[in-house]
Amino acid sequence: MAKPAIVVDNMSMMFNLNKEKVDNLKEYFIKLVTRKLHFTEFWALNDISFTVEKGDRVGVLGFNGAGKSTLLKVIAGVLKPTKGSVKVSGVIAPMLELGAGFDMNYSGKENIYLYGATMGYSRKFIEEKYDEIVEFSELGDFIDVPVKNYSSGMRARLGFAIATAVEPEILILDEVLSVGDAKFRQKSEAKIRSMFDKGITVLFVSHSTQQVLNICNKAIILEKGKLIAQGDAKEICDKYNQMVKGGK
Repeated sequence: MAKPAIVVDNMSMMFNLNKEKVDNLKEYFIKLVTRKLHFTEFWALNDISFTVEKGDRVGVLGFNGAGKSTLLKVIAGVLKPTKGSVKVSGVIAPMLELGAGFDMNYSGKENIYLYGATMGYSRKFIEEKYDEIVEFSELGDFIDVPVKNYSSGMRARLGFAIATAVEPEILILDEVLSVGDAKFRQKSEAKIRSMFDKGITVLFVSHSTQQVLNICNKAIILEKGKLIAQGDAKEICDKYNQMVKGGK
């Protein structure tokens, strides 16, 4: 039997929130050393368990502050869980925040090679994919402009074009398909669907149940850091729509 793509086992993530206002770094360190700095524990995720089989496309639904982005960051390896474990099997391409991982002073072109290298791909491989990436991103001559001059939509388009061109085994998307015009959103969805035949696994955060239904076969709902529902995409989207309307 094939090994699951992602196994999240009794995973919790806690952050220390500073209770009082600290005006500068010096004051912060003095309070830290003298133990006058008080924190409140905030559990962003609490005892989460689920398994994603290879080839599954899982939508992650939940209101703001539910822990969706934190969950993706833990799975991508950006954050280490406070408790429990996360096991990932396969090459992972996380698109967590718009332009996250880009060097703002480098051009779009330089960032294509940089992003590819961080994912472990050779320069030759990226060269072969370069024209495809630029064409999909629709950036044209802006590809030679520093990324700091891009709009958030341009950064998202470039990040999406790179992540999907390098053909990862696991694609993690955090709200990126909500950026840009309707035409680009449709093109992005079509691109992801074209990768399904290759058995790609997708973890997709969205506020849009329609997008989840377009892309995903399964879904989960997070509420205040807890996993409250998981199952078939249609069934979970119906449940989430009821929550949005105020009924549970």
